[in-house]
Amino acid sequence: MKKLIPLLLLMVFTSIGAQKITDGQTVTVDGLAVTFNILNKESVTAGGKNYDRYKVSATLVNNSGKDFNLRMSNAPQVVTNTELVELNCINATGAKLTSKKLTLKMNPQNLNVTYWAYTKDGKYQSFVIPVVSGYFLDNGGSVSDNAIFIVPQGQAPDVTVRKTL
Repeated sequence: MKKLIPLLLLMVFTSIGAQKITDGQTVTVDGLAVTFNILNKESVTAGGKNYDRYKVSATLVNNSGKDFNLRMSNAPQVVTNTELVELNCINATGAKLTSKKLTLKMNPQNLNVTYWAYTKDGKYQSFVIPVVSGYFLDNGGSVSDNAIFIVPQGQAPDVTVRKTL
């Protein structure tokens, strides 16, 4: 019983602000319209047990009336908070290196940077590399991503969606 109470508390706190979403449904979370679709279903066996493998897709459309922008400083910077929405598959097993969640993130803003360097032959030559200068999602813009969920056989993915940013 003592082990069950922390598990129940964890489930309650992680589900706060989360909404259920099913195949083909669109849920609006603070002006962000999230659509979830099942693209493919097949049966697989892992570790002697039978599972259903779902390839899923999620699309987010920004209908919030505002743009999302994250500008980076002029120094090298590691940015980890570009997620807008997270879809969690509660009954996913994660077997065979598959996902338990799907995150929809802002688009990267790239700049082409030209720099000069010597080649192996000793020539002074210019090179162009793309550099991420920030992240964005304009009003009316959209992002999408795919994932693979493996769930116990006979079950459909039990998915919740919540805003992370």
